[in-house]
Amino acid sequence: MNYQQINAQCIDQWCREGWEWGVPISHETYEKALKGEWKVYLTPTKPVPRQWFGNLEGKRILGLASGGGQQIPIFAACGARCTVLDYSQVQCESERMVAQREHYEVEILQRDMTQPLPFADGSFDLIFHPVSNCYVEQVKPIFRECFRVLRPGGVLLCGLDNGINYIFDEEETTVVHSLPYNPLRDPQLYEQAMQGDDGIQFSHTLEEQLGGQLEAGFILTHLYEDTNGQGNLHQHGIPCFWATRAVKGKITETF
Repeated sequence: MNYQQINAQCIDQWCREGWEWGVPISHETYEKALKGEWKVYLTPTKPVPRQWFGNLEGKRILGLASGGGQQIPIFAACGARCTVLDYSQVQCESERMVAQREHYEVEILQRDMTQPLPFADGSFDLIFHPVSNCYVEQVKPIFRECFRVLRPGGVLLCGLDNGINYIFDEEETTVVHSLPYNPLRDPQLYEQAMQGDDGIQFSHTLEEQLGGQLEAGFILTHLYEDTNGQGNLHQHGIPCFWATRAVKGKITETF
């Protein structure tokens, strides 16, 4: 198996064990969303500001690695036309279950986001991409594909890992690894990941993630930081994640 197949199987197992990012929303949460009471997350603890979305009625939204029946049902309740692409079979099944329970339509594709996205240019108004590229070795091609499938003026919302989690031990008290963290280039890290059922994860730099969006052609409009929500780093207020809002647009250079 390649590392993406390993990761898909790991996430399937995590979901079966009750992983918090694999628990679909309840009927009550969906009912509240129909009334305009909702929030979604790109990172562990901070809800995405509502103004980052604008009016979702009639908008075409792609949930990229966003399966599990958590965010897409909310967008559907807001009147959006939704597609979700996720390589986890269990996450896709959860997405389908919620759609059937709440009687809305959603396109569900079990695919690998490291491959070219199976959509025409300019297909979407918004892409919602929670923290997930930490399971991908090369992130810049993903940003280029996001740029391609968004219409002009379309919005990319991303959750990003800044790599700090990878340098510490499980208690988050001792630095045990250097960056970049890449098990595909370190047999010892690979063996540890396989034994711990952690999946094959990767650290990524500011240059790769923010710079990668800018290189793809995006204009960065907003960002915020977030913590793990628990553990020693969280208790010390150390941010381990970013969320970004970027727009497919044009910049007129004056220099």
